[in-house]
Amino acid sequence: MSVREIHPLDRPIWSALTTRQSHLALGGAQARRFPAEIGPFADMADMSEASFAALGELMAPSEYVVLFTPEKVSAPDGFKVLLAKSGEQMVGTPAESTLSGVEIVTLGADDVPAMMALVDLTKPGPFGKRTHELGTFLGIRDGGELVAMTGERMKPGNYTEMTAVCVHPSHRGRGYAQALLSAVARQIVARGEIPFLHVFSDNTSAIALYKRQGMEIRRSLEVTVLQKQG
Repeated sequence: MSVREIHPLDRPIWSALTTRQSHLALGGAQARRFPAEIGPFADMADMSEASFAALGELMAPSEYVVLFTPEKVSAPDGFKVLLAKSGEQMVGTPAESTLSGVEIVTLGADDVPAMMALVDLTKPGPFGKRTHELGTFLGIRDGGELVAMTGERMKPGNYTEMTAVCVHPSHRGRGYAQALLSAVARQIVARGEIPFLHVFSDNTSAIALYKRQGMEIRRSLEVTVLQKQG
């Protein structure tokens, strides 16, 4: 089945790179990716030899990319699978959550060092020096230090992904993640878009949290990290 005939969330990376974020896309009809400094996300029009070849042309030797696909990826010679895990795609608007006395601020280019430091500490997933260019990122500071953030990433069709949900270990349990998800989601909905996110299937605590927030699992996807050999 052509990716053009399925729901945009079934191939969210390809859909994003061929619709609202096509201006960021590297590649063409067979394979596309975000610039490496934005993120390692890529996809192909199909799983043909020609598409894998086109993907390889977009990668430097030993570089890796991340794919979200409905089916398992069987990599041909020239690629090595570094990771293959199931993920859950969840859709919905998290319940409204506010915190008394806590200010949520919009983050920008000047905040990148602090954002990178928080990501390095909490490991929410791939995050590059230009990831913040994908959409709005919101944060919470304590004593001038960035201690929590969440933002927007892929934008396939009329959907916008919420991502980089991270809270400094010393500030967990205060409702920061819920408040930031709520704030980001409301900005997405205000633009007439639908919020969604991805979480590994074995991250049961996060899935339970998002369900309590009012989000629902739409489907499972295969998360594959491919490295170019040579």
